[in-house]
Amino acid sequence: MRIDQLLVRLRYAKSRSLAQARIGKGHMRCNGQRITRLDHAIGMGDVITMPLGPSVRVIEILSLPHRRGPPSEAQACYRVLDAGAPIAIADRVDRSFAEGIEGNTPQ
Repeated sequence: MRIDQLLVRLRYAKSRSLAQARIGKGHMRCNGQRITRLDHAIGMGDVITMPLGPSVRVIEILSLPHRRGPPSEAQACYRVLDAGAPIAIADRVDRSFAEGIEGNTPQ
């Protein structure tokens, strides 16, 4: 299934044109690889990483939806792997700084 269709059917975009605009920004990834084409094929088991407001959403595709249905139907097709975590780079910097303060550095 095309990534733009999937975003609409999973209710992450209201229309295919809005989904294509999100994909075109170049911030989405499939299995760690940047998505550069609007017709990128997505299958079951793929992990999608996408910006969602000030955070990042990571989902695993459990099944491919046949239509854009109600939210409960869409949510049954994926599993959230990282529930709205802050941007990963900022989190990593904070942790390394905190480890140095607490004296948890390797000797």
